[in-house]
Amino acid sequence: MSDSTREAISKVPAITLGFWVIKILATTLGETGGDTVSMTMNLGYLLSSAIFLSILIVLVIWQTVAKRYHPLLYWATIIASTTAGTTMADFATRSLGIGYPGGSLLLLACVTASLGVWHWTLESISVATVHEPRAESFYWITITFSQTLGTALGDWTADANPYGFAGAAILFGAMLAVITLLYFRTKVDHVLLFWMAFILTRPLGAAVGVCLDKPAAQGGLEFSRPLASAVLAVAILAGLLLFSRRAAPASLENR
Repeated sequence: MSDSTREAISKVPAITLGFWVIKILATTLGETGGDTVSMTMNLGYLLSSAIFLSILIVLVIWQTVAKRYHPLLYWATIIASTTAGTTMADFATRSLGIGYPGGSLLLLACVTASLGVWHWTLESISVATVHEPRAESFYWITITFSQTLGTALGDWTADANPYGFAGAAILFGAMLAVITLLYFRTKVDHVLLFWMAFILTRPLGAAVGVCLDKPAAQGGLEFSRPLASAVLAVAILAGLLLFSRRAAPASLENR
């Protein structure tokens, strides 16, 4: 199969620096956008989760039936998953009363189980194989669990350290830097490193998102959630014009 044909059937973007920049912006938007609906608009976590999950399901179906990679559709689905993850994590940790540790451990088990069943079923969890319905289903289920886990993990880390959300952002940023070094300097499996980085960008985005709207007295920048969400959305659109317009090479074999 020619390279052009492989790219034509790929349904996800190439994993480049631009991908990670947009991913962090999207996860930050997920935090501010989710909080805008659940808190600022006062719709609550349960109703907000239902709204965002409905949008996510529609977008995932659209993404699945699409014949090739569409940048706006793909990133709209990512944003829907991260906003749904924000409100679902808040519902689990706050409304259900299981707390940040309980929510984080439960969601970590869900992510691990999703990746395990995916690998057991298709013998691969590489994004290079995400171009057929079964792989896409596992991909979006895993992503949604990871986005939800990231919110709970970010909140738990911020609550457990004396520097709050700024400290959490620095910690997760440092962890991503370590993963980057492992990627370029070692032979650690790149698929494993991808999923580790993908999961960790979510708590980083959650911590940065909360820092944007926290009062100055609490170390935040005191932006309104709707304003922060609008600025982030514009930044993502600008990023799409500059980066992430190329599809990832598709693999016809499980790797």
